Amino acid sequence: MSADPTTEALGPQGELTLRTLAMPKDVNTNGDIFGGWVLSQMDMAAGIVAGARAKGRVATIAIDAMKFIRPVKVGDVLCIYVRIARIGRTSMAMEIEAWVLRDRQTLREKVTEAMFTFVAIDEAGKPRVVPEV
Repeated sequence: MSADPTTEALGPQGELTLRTLAMPKDVNTNGDIFGGWVLSQMDMAAGIVAGARAKGRVATIAIDAMKFIRPVKVGDVLCIYVRIARIGRTSMAMEIEAWVLRDRQTLREKVTEAMFTFVAIDEAGKPRVVPEV
């Protein structure tokens, strides 16, 4: 994953999994949307994809290479794209890109990217094998 202009010109990579509106209640002291809010949206979106692939419960075990590229503003439509990068025996790595639609959806910009790792878990919270497709 890279935030260089060439990659960004290609547009979002992965499946559009979540869209939500950035609201005033989610701002930090600078007046931008709090990074933790963006992170939680990314975690929810990746969890949806990981849970579907694992056919059951999953848990986030790692967040790697989190990169905030641009701020998210109040009124932006946050769009989260997820792509399964790797599937192991009990875990899955997800590449996640967060893009915003600014100015009443006329300008699209990449704002954040990260790699999240999930582990498939059973009802007791213990790791379980990710089923074959």
